[in-house]
Amino acid sequence: MTKNQGIGVVGVYVDDQDEALAFYVGKLGFQVHTDVRNGPYRWLTVQHPDQPGFQLGLFTPGPPIHDAATAQTLRAMVAKGAMPPLVLHVADCRAAYARLRDQGVEFTQEPVDRYGNVDAGFRDPAGNGWKMIQLAAGGAQ
Repeated sequence: MTKNQGIGVVGVYVDDQDEALAFYVGKLGFQVHTDVRNGPYRWLTVQHPDQPGFQLGLFTPGPPIHDAATAQTLRAMVAKGAMPPLVLHVADCRAAYARLRDQGVEFTQEPVDRYGNVDAGFRDPAGNGWKMIQLAAGGAQ
């Protein structure tokens, strides 16, 4: 039996890959891992510099995966914040909030103390929701 080696890529839907790339690299500090095209299709992944074994795919709904109607529905759902949130761990939530807010990141929730952690919420340009969490000392990852 072959053993799985773990999850390598998790994707989010974005409506503009160049805008998403500018956000994830320019504001969140991710790095480009793969950026290749096959006709109109673009495989674009980024990774957090401290997690080289994991990639976040920035994918546009549409061909060859989705027909036009499905792509339109997915874009609308993302824009409304209906997709599951992603979680970004940070060492200092309030400092990260101030830095990202000053860079124009749209926050949906200011930092809040909750169960010993501190968390804030923000959205990427497409509408994907993020929770930014500072874990309590000794908290579980």
